[in-house]
Parts: sequence; C-alpha cells; structure tokens
Amino acid sequence: MTPSQRRVLVVAILSSFVAFLDGSIVNVALPAITRELGGGLALQQWVVDGYLLSLGALILVAGSLSDTFGRVRVLRIGLIWFGITSMACALAPGGVALVVARILQGMAAALLVPSSLALITSNFTGAVQGKAIGIWTASTGIAGIAGPLLGGILVDALSWRYIFAVNLIPITITLIILMRVVEPARTTPASRVDVRGAVLAVIGLGGPVYALIEQGRYGWGSPAIYLPFIIGLVSLAAFIWWEGRAQYPMMPLSLFRIRNFSVGNVATVGIYAALTLGFFIFAVYLQEVGNFSAIAAGLAGIPATLVMLVFSTVFGTLAGKYGPRFFMTVGPLIAGCGFLLLMTAVPPINFWLHILPGILLVGLGLSITVAPLTAAVLGSIHPEQAGIGSAINNAVARVAGLIAIAMTGTIVGATLDVAGYQRTLIVVAALMFAGGVVSWIGIRKPVTPAAVAGTGR
Repeated sequence: MTPSQRRVLVVAILSSFVAFLDGSIVNVALPAITRELGGGLALQQWVVDGYLLSLGALILVAGSLSDTFGRVRVLRIGLIWFGITSMACALAPGGVALVVARILQGMAAALLVPSSLALITSNFTGAVQGKAIGIWTASTGIAGIAGPLLGGILVDALSWRYIFAVNLIPITITLIILMRVVEPARTTPASRVDVRGAVLAVIGLGGPVYALIEQGRYGWGSPAIYLPFIIGLVSLAAFIWWEGRAQYPMMPLSLFRIRNFSVGNVATVGIYAALTLGFFIFAVYLQEVGNFSAIAAGLAGIPATLVMLVFSTVFGTLAGKYGPRFFMTVGPLIAGCGFLLLMTAVPPINFWLHILPGILLVGLGLSITVAPLTAAVLGSIHPEQAGIGSAINNAVARVAGLIAIAMTGTIVGATLDVAGYQRTLIVVAALMFAGGVVSWIGIRKPVTPAAVAGTGR
C-alpha cells in the first residue's frame, strides 16, 4: 500500500468504528441510564431504537449522498455531526432529550458507514482492494468486543454519559488524518438522491416502531398508537411502490428477483432480529435481575465475539468451497440452541455454569452463519452492484433489529424478570431457527464465485 492508501484505510476504519462502537457500547449502560433518568424499559428501547431507526432508514440514501457530493466531504460532515450529537447524548438532561440526540446520532452514523467503505473501493483496486476490505471488516468487528467492555468500565468507574463523550477522541483523530486524504476524480456521472424514498422509509419505520414501544402505555385502542401504526404501514407500502418506479431508487427492487439475494435477506431478518434482541435483553437482564456490574455484563458477551473473530474466516472459506446453504442452515440452529441454553441463567447466576456454555454456542453458530450469509447475498449479484447490495443487506439487518427491540415490551411485559427473560430467549431462538429453515428451503449453491469476500455490519 502507498502512504496515501494507508491514510485512506485508517480513516475508513476509524469512521466506521465509532458508528459500530456506539451500537454495541450502549447496551451495558441502559440500566444506569434509567436509574438516573427514569423511563424504565420503554426508555431503554428508545435509546437503542432511536439510533437504529435513523441508521437503518437512511443508510441507503447516504450511499447516494456519498456518490453525489464526494466521500471525503460526506465523511467530514458525518464525523462532525457524530461528535456534536455524541456530546448532546452525554449532556442530555432527560430521557426525551437523550432519545432525540440518539436519533440524530444515528443519522450521522448512516453517513459514516457507506462512505467509509466507498472510500476504500474508490482508492484500492484488485487484490489490494480485497485485502483492504478484509482489514476494514476485521477492524470494525473489534467494536463488538471493545464496546461492551469499554462501556462497562466507563459506567462503573465514571458515568454512563462518558460512553458518548469518549467518541470525541477517535473523531478528532480521524478528522485530522482526513485533512490529508484527496478525493479521487469522478469517472461516472453522479446519481440523484432519492429524497422521496428516504422520507417514506423514515415514516414507514418510525410509525410502527413508535406504536410497538408505546402501546404498553396507551393501549392499541388509543389514536396515539393505531394512527402512527397505520400511517407507517401505508408509508412502507408507498415506499415499495415508489422504489419500483423511481428513476434513481435507493433500493432497486430488481435485485430481489435474484433467488439467493432475496432469500438471503429474508434469512437476515430472522437472524439479525434474534441477534439484536438476544444481546439487548441479555445485557440488561444480567444487571437488573442478575445483579452483575456493568463491567461484568460487558465481559459476559465477549466470548461469543471472540469465537466469531477466530472462526468466521474458516467457515467463510468452507462456504466458498461447498456453497452457503448448509452453513446458513446449521449456524442459526446452533446459535438458537445457545440462546435456549442461556435460559438456565437464573439467580444466583454462575457465569461458568449458566452463561459460558450458551454464549460460546451462540458465538459458534454466528461464526458459521455470518460469512456464508454475506457470500450468498453478495455473490448472487453482479460485482458492480456489490455496493448497493451490501447497503441493502446492512439496512435489512438494522431494521430487523429495530423492530425486534420495539417488540420487547410486548414480549417481556411491564417489568423485566426471569419469566420475561426466558420468554424473550424463546422468541430469539425461534427467530434463529426460522432463519435456518428459510436458508435450507431457499438458498442454492451459487453458479459463480462470491462477488465480495465480506462486508462490515
């Protein structure tokens, strides 16, 4: 790599790292947030879903912004915006202010993720590009380890507010390095931004999510619940209609005519809804019911991430040789059994007996699943469409997690207890099993090699 390419890679890694870090660091801080600000489970849901809502709804259109206005410019705006909104989260005087800041922070994260990967693809070619993307993917995966651990340390030693303030350090470093990155010359015409599609997506996701979270307070018979729910569903239908007719759609529907792409994204819904909901309830339960410290709760989930980092490449290689179908079937089944095993974590909780076996099984199942899933989705489409294909699959994963978190109150009830925790894990396991069954029925061995070796989440 040349010195300029190294700078580009460092910028891309740090830019996406803060976005992924903020998605993983917050779970261990949720009990501390509600102890100070009140709001109970509903606020915990909104703190997570506010971020996922704007990130999931805007990540596709953010890719268009990057193409239109330049990767460096969009990254700079996204980093500054992320820093401002991080401080807004850290200084939030109440629950409403924190949720609003999290929504704005998710919008900034939507600018960072596609632009960072696009910066790599526009500065690297050939084998060096594959290596750079591999380094980017592995580096962003570290956020899954660093997030819960760093969050637990900051919450226990200082305050939950520092999990947001700490973002200023990598953001400042990235902005300084970004000053020396030169935007590559454009070789193709810029596409237009699908503003109408973005608006419909935000309303279509926001309405049902609001209704699912707040129905416990108002009830489904209240206009404050059923009207946003209906408006949201109508907007989602309008979004699908518009994307089929727009000249520059943010989500080209033609890709869903490809079998492995469409089936892979359906499997993604079940797998990532389970993953997001499972780790959310796991981190909160260990602290609120199991009396774990924030640090201990953060450490409890790390074995799963370590297993994924060690074995994901192995199973990705095997899937490339034998096809993804077997791995996308077996992996979710194993992960689902791991979540069922975590149901034995009843107070007094023994980490080695009640948590470690299940969390290792979850990690093994996910390591078998994730790389083959990515290969199935992106390997089924033309290499020139890998960028939008990756963005769609990432958006599907985020939205699946968003809806799953929004349904937590319905599954758990008014207060999280052992019974509510176990009910949630049964739902999580069922979602994982559904992802495996869909994969077995629908996925076929690709005729051509995967277009892309991997993608960040």
